Amino acid sequence: MTGSPAPQHYAPIWSADTRRTPPAVGGERETLDAVLDWYRATFELKCAGLSSEQLSEHAAPPSTLSLHGLVRHLAGVERWWFRIQFAGEDVPLLYYSDDDPDQDFDDLAGDAAEAFAVWHAECERSRQITAAAASLDETGIRKSSGEPISLRRIIVDMIAEYARHNGHADLLRERIDGATGR
Repeated sequence: MTGSPAPQHYAPIWSADTRRTPPAVGGERETLDAVLDWYRATFELKCAGLSSEQLSEHAAPPSTLSLHGLVRHLAGVERWWFRIQFAGEDVPLLYYSDDDPDQDFDDLAGDAAEAFAVWHAECERSRQITAAAASLDETGIRKSSGEPISLRRIIVDMIAEYARHNGHADLLRERIDGATGR
């Protein structure tokens, strides 16, 4: 960047930030995996230090969106894309049924810590599945169409999913206790 000075003011960083910065230069797979893990860690950081009640608070009624609901939703999305559609595992859906498609947000039964444990386990299984794939070109099968979908596309879609929901988490967290950061 020639001729333009670097900005001096940035959004504050969370005080407990332990995220690993994704590489600025690297291969496609290394970069995609690192960015997805960074977004996962960002989501967890935005939820850190809150009580179960705060995590379950619907901070913008009438919306049922909550941090607890988001962690349940993200656990279900991890399972859906990596385990069910890519790896073809025969496991039940999490927090979803055709009769109650919004139960991840609407039914917050159980402790938020339990939801985080499920999410951590799903993220770890997703990492294992990704690491075991020989290439980003390997494919799973979309349940809705029977068409193939590459691991590359799944990871890119998951990055978008986390980016969108981290934005929601920003707003929810600021509404709950005023905390902000990148």
